[in-house]
Amino acid sequence: MTTPRPLILASRSPRRADLLAQAGIEFEAKKFPDVDETPGPGLDDPRAIVRDLAERKARSALLHAPHEWLLTADTLVFLDDAILGKPDDAAEAHAMLSALSGRSHIVATGVALTGAAGRGRTRLLSDATATHVRFRDLSRAEIDAYVASGEPLGKAGAYAIQGGGGEFVHTLEGAEDTVIGLPIELVRRLLADW
Repeated sequence: MTTPRPLILASRSPRRADLLAQAGIEFEAKKFPDVDETPGPGLDDPRAIVRDLAERKARSALLHAPHEWLLTADTLVFLDDAILGKPDDAAEAHAMLSALSGRSHIVATGVALTGAAGRGRTRLLSDATATHVRFRDLSRAEIDAYVASGEPLGKAGAYAIQGGGGEFVHTLEGAEDTVIGLPIELVRRLLADW
């Protein structure tokens, strides 16, 4: 898909870059300073939380690249009232996977598109999607082996559905690319709306 000007993926995620490339969307990936990913006050809906985070990332990236056309995203895992982000260490990854074992959870991804809109103005478009995922019951040995692989670190909810974590999924209701971290149909819609 040809975009009207170079699209910058403001993300360190190789998975998001892979999804964009597979979709045929032309882009360049750039790294920007991290943004505080603490959910905003008063937000309790998973889609609203990740949309807000994606918008914050977009506004922050725009400060560093005011003339660029930027795409940002944020993915979180929601288990009951708990938000499972990226585990800090193996122990936290083990705890997250143990909590997800045999249970349903929501994976939500927010996406934001921002850039200069002429006459010194900027434009920001955003939205979010959610997918319901249910894990089968996991044994301690399975969790131990998966954590030891190192894959859970750096992944929301401590798993990668496109990797070894995909073996834990019993059912999936929604788009798998939302769980991976970039819902391509949503990205296409934002690009079309731009």
